[in-house]
Amino acid sequence: MTDGLVVVLTAFNLEYEAVRRRLVDPRLHRHEKGTRFEVGGLPRKPGRVALGLTGKGNHPAAVLAERAMQRFSPDALLFVGVAGALWDATPLGDVVMATQVYAYHGGTSEDDGLMARPRAWEAPHEISQIGSHLARTGAWRDAPGPGERTPNVHFAPIAAGEIVQNSRISREAQWIREKYNDALAIEMEAAGVAQAGHLNGAPVAIVRGISDRADGGKTTDDDRTWQPGAAANAAAFAIGLAEELIENREHTAMQSETPFRNGTTVNNNSSGTVGIQAGTVSGTTHVYMAAAAPEHGAPDLAARLSAVRGRLADQRAAGALDTATHGAADAELDLADRALRDGEPSGNGPVLLPLKRLRGLVGGVADLETSVDELIAAARGTA
Repeated sequence: MTDGLVVVLTAFNLEYEAVRRRLVDPRLHRHEKGTRFEVGGLPRKPGRVALGLTGKGNHPAAVLAERAMQRFSPDALLFVGVAGALWDATPLGDVVMATQVYAYHGGTSEDDGLMARPRAWEAPHEISQIGSHLARTGAWRDAPGPGERTPNVHFAPIAAGEIVQNSRISREAQWIREKYNDALAIEMEAAGVAQAGHLNGAPVAIVRGISDRADGGKTTDDDRTWQPGAAANAAAFAIGLAEELIENREHTAMQSETPFRNGTTVNNNSSGTVGIQAGTVSGTTHVYMAAAAPEHGAPDLAARLSAVRGRLADQRAAGALDTATHGAADAELDLADRALRDGEPSGNGPVLLPLKRLRGLVGGVADLETSVDELIAAARGTA
């Protein structure tokens, strides 16, 4: 299996620390524009998380989400933290995973009032399915302490705006509850992250722990008591979700390596050669072919991998890469090399995945970017 990666972003430090405590050996990763990420292992399964801090608001969250996706080419991006509940039926400490994100500030001001013109983004089907399964199993939860309530997960729309909502009686509060009455939670970053994911074609999940009721109590002792627990619950679910996402992607990649099953017939009526690689050929499969495909592709790709490894070492010696980034990039090359030895690459195969993550790691180092782009093209068979 390849060592998959998920990006997790948070808005402020309490949320960041709740996620960071669950990572194994987090290491600093510096972006050339000044953003600092930490990359650490997952606690129970293979895989890594790149953790970043965006600050409050949809605009900075969108910019940092874009930056993280370009740098790491992750399997998914999760935005994790706390939120206010719009309805009393959602208990404090519970987790909400967004089925939709409403950018509720879209509208037009008319003589007879503010008419809603929202934008909305739906959660990807695959992430929703994995999240629902994880919630059913309860495997994400920590063991509750004495007298502690076991948190639940809710799947519902989340409203994301540009203001701190802390009232039940203000005009804005009444308008939100009237126009977006199916939303369970309200916050300030999900719309920016969802838009960034949409533009990049990357799967995004929004995971929020309920820390208050957006009813005027945000600055009270009760809110300060619930925030750490809500952040911890959101972090626990998000890390469990990251583990399941990476495992699911690896399973899908492995399946793509065994396409000829149960009733598939492959005919070669030309004078050329046909090469087939599969874990098993079973059932009523019939294969007619002249000979195996030539093997010149794999040695050529292996030579390219070796050349990139040399350039990586050169850039580290020149100071263009820090130790942590060099180590992470070298590890991705190890994974690609191991996958290459196990079998021929394909466009969606196990060789390509670590190369795409490698491309994110070396972003900003022109020589390495070009070399890795050529390597990815070769792995896809287009070079």
